[in-house]
Amino acid sequence: MNYPFKYIGLLIIVLLIFSSCNVLKRVGEDEQLLVENEILVNGEKEKDEEVTNNIFQKPNTSLLGLPIKLHIYNLARPNIDSILNEKYHNPEKPKTFLRNLLSLKQYEAWVRSQKNLNSWIKRIGEPPAIFNPQQATKTTVQLDKYYYSIGYFDAEVSYDTIPKNESRKIKAQYNVETGERYLLDSIFKTISTPIVDSLYVSTKNESILKKGDPYFEDNYTAERDRITSVMRNSGVYHFQEDYVFFTLDTIGKDHKLDTEILIGDREIRVGDSTYREPFRIYKINNVNIYPDYSFDNRNETIKDTVTYKHFNFYTVDKLKYRPRALADAIFLTKDEIFRNINVTRTARGLSQLNTFRYPSIEAVEVNDSTLDYNIFLAPRKKYELGFNFDVTQSDIQTIGFTVSSGIKIRNIFRGAENLEFSLLGSIGSSRDASLSSNRDQFFDINEVGANLKLIIPRIFFPFKTDKIIKKYMSPSTRISATMTGQRNIGLDKQTFTTSFTYNWKPKDIITLNADLFNIQYVKNLNVENYFRVYENSFKRLNQIAMSTGYIPDQETLLIPEGADQFIEDVLNNNTSLTPDDRDYVSVANINQRKQRLTQDNLIFAANFGYIRDKRESLFDDEFSLFRFRVELAGNTLSSVSKLINLQKDSEGRYEIFGVPYSQYTKFEVDYIKYWNLGAKNIFAIRAYGGIAIPYGNASNIPFSKSFFAGGPNDNRAWTAYNLGPGSSQTTNEFNEANFKLAFSAEQRFNLIGPFNGAVFVDVGNIWNIFDDVTDEGATFDGFSSLKDIAVGSGFGLRYDFKYFVLRGDVGFKTYNPSQPLGDRWFRNYNFASAVYNIGINYPF
Repeated sequence: MNYPFKYIGLLIIVLLIFSSCNVLKRVGEDEQLLVENEILVNGEKEKDEEVTNNIFQKPNTSLLGLPIKLHIYNLARPNIDSILNEKYHNPEKPKTFLRNLLSLKQYEAWVRSQKNLNSWIKRIGEPPAIFNPQQATKTTVQLDKYYYSIGYFDAEVSYDTIPKNESRKIKAQYNVETGERYLLDSIFKTISTPIVDSLYVSTKNESILKKGDPYFEDNYTAERDRITSVMRNSGVYHFQEDYVFFTLDTIGKDHKLDTEILIGDREIRVGDSTYREPFRIYKINNVNIYPDYSFDNRNETIKDTVTYKHFNFYTVDKLKYRPRALADAIFLTKDEIFRNINVTRTARGLSQLNTFRYPSIEAVEVNDSTLDYNIFLAPRKKYELGFNFDVTQSDIQTIGFTVSSGIKIRNIFRGAENLEFSLLGSIGSSRDASLSSNRDQFFDINEVGANLKLIIPRIFFPFKTDKIIKKYMSPSTRISATMTGQRNIGLDKQTFTTSFTYNWKPKDIITLNADLFNIQYVKNLNVENYFRVYENSFKRLNQIAMSTGYIPDQETLLIPEGADQFIEDVLNNNTSLTPDDRDYVSVANINQRKQRLTQDNLIFAANFGYIRDKRESLFDDEFSLFRFRVELAGNTLSSVSKLINLQKDSEGRYEIFGVPYSQYTKFEVDYIKYWNLGAKNIFAIRAYGGIAIPYGNASNIPFSKSFFAGGPNDNRAWTAYNLGPGSSQTTNEFNEANFKLAFSAEQRFNLIGPFNGAVFVDVGNIWNIFDDVTDEGATFDGFSSLKDIAVGSGFGLRYDFKYFVLRGDVGFKTYNPSQPLGDRWFRNYNFASAVYNIGINYPF
């Protein structure tokens, strides 16, 4: 417990050094340092960021109440040029000790480095926030505009300066007297074009402006956008936002206002003169597609013409695409009215084919009510080669090298389908080469694999699904198959996986995916190496063998023969242990885990996933994300097994090709929420829950489908696979279970420039439930088991590279459920026992 006090003491010393510095060092005698802003609205302090953002001049940024950037800036010399000239270019001192050692060129480079260092200190620091009365006046005008924009038309704003401790430190106080708020009263319209008037009336109930609501300037902008969207998606091709005007009238009203919506006729410019005529509804006449367009062939003669469902395809060479494949991505239809949303959907649909560069869509007026659309598509290369080389490191590998290469073939079946084939090979050196059968080899880990993936830009199904999954939902089908062979310090395995997946987006923020089937077969090749990999299990087994006299003291069971024989003798009651003995239960648990982790797995599953993501971009810092996933495995095989009366093994399980297939139901729910608190402060939370229930042909969950806890993206006070299950004091290398709860909260803030900090709390654990694990400490027995939820806390440092974040977190075990009750809080809460995590991007 001495470590935290050492670091806390060091932090206090640093803070005292900074606090002793004079923040007024670069503030003139006739200047004032702004140290605080305050807004009083009707006498009450206002902290809402939407209001405080209207202040133009801010105090110097601070950390823990100290303006560290200002102190850094004050370290720089304001008159560096004269200082350097006096010190290094003084004619009365033509030579110095340093100049005697250096050439003239080196000497001048040294002088420049002193100037560059001074400039760098200024750049990472922050100059003093000298109070500017003009900025304060500008703020009062801005605050007046803000309160006017939300309905306080009679608001009055002023400012005062209040001294803070020293005469040259001040607080700027802005005083707002809002007066009474104005409410919307009558809303009426004056619309010149009858068609536009009719469309407005038919959608009036969707209006954002409602009688009795407070006045909001933003609502008028939103209503203008709504009206424009209605018109441009109802055939009014020439309608634009600037045709919508509002007039407001407060005369003779008691804090109420009338609103008139004005929409004139279309304005047409001819030369230097303009005239107006009513808007018209436009229909689409021809849709012309040029699927082999390029800048080089733009003037060449069209040689091939194909018509499909009123779509006209024109190509310089022979048409290389099935017309239906392209037509399915186009939402512009002959004889339908113009809808702007269909232009957007067409551009998106064609881009998502990943076959063409971004399309060029051109509208041409045929007459005063008809449009032709020309769609120019520039094909991407049919064949694309890729190559990747990665260097990796992990808890298992000291170093690893991975090489992968692949080829993508576009439009392979002339339906805009893309086929991808890739090969992967990797070698690595384990941290403990003694576990390897090849002890003299440095690279004792290797893996080879191949992947084949076909992406079809539609739902590939025997029956039409257009009425259920509309084509504007960007449906696609992915068929993939992967084979890998792995030889390492572990059990070695071969894996074959194949899947058939549908994806579609019913809304911009919602993504759905469904695996019609997902088949995974895992074959362990080196089962006899189990106790060399899971050393802790073997050590416990060996201790029990010695304590019972099965082997002499200081001897070791042979692997695998001796260990397997001892387990068999214990479970067959051929030793001094009885089923009531604790060591007997330990041996049974070791055997149960060994059998589960060494058995081959056959998983035949179907799953469904739902994602609701309100994030607008990678840089969005205020959003929510919700994920739900359900997976069903083994039900089809179970029905077939019963139907054909398949034989069972000795444990009552059906087998396919000698492997008992897994049967379970798995649910996962994940919720993430970000709040932007302003000044680069983000508060983020995450809540996760998952459960996998075995039944029928299985009494447990395959290792690959289980849950684990700990690691840089989970509870950061524990390493991956090291937490849980429950309160068990297990020493297993890889702890996993079939039920998980996890919750995290993190406050993120800016330190200096691209450096950001964070403090966090992670809560959660894993348990066994509804399976064959009998250890009371590892099983979930209801609400009483929630006392075994682990709590980790800590802090982190991050460097923002704009497109990704390099992250380092330090986690402390705050509440450790593996300790006895009453002795769980703040045990080993120090840097020596902390867990240090390095990761890319944020943990959630």
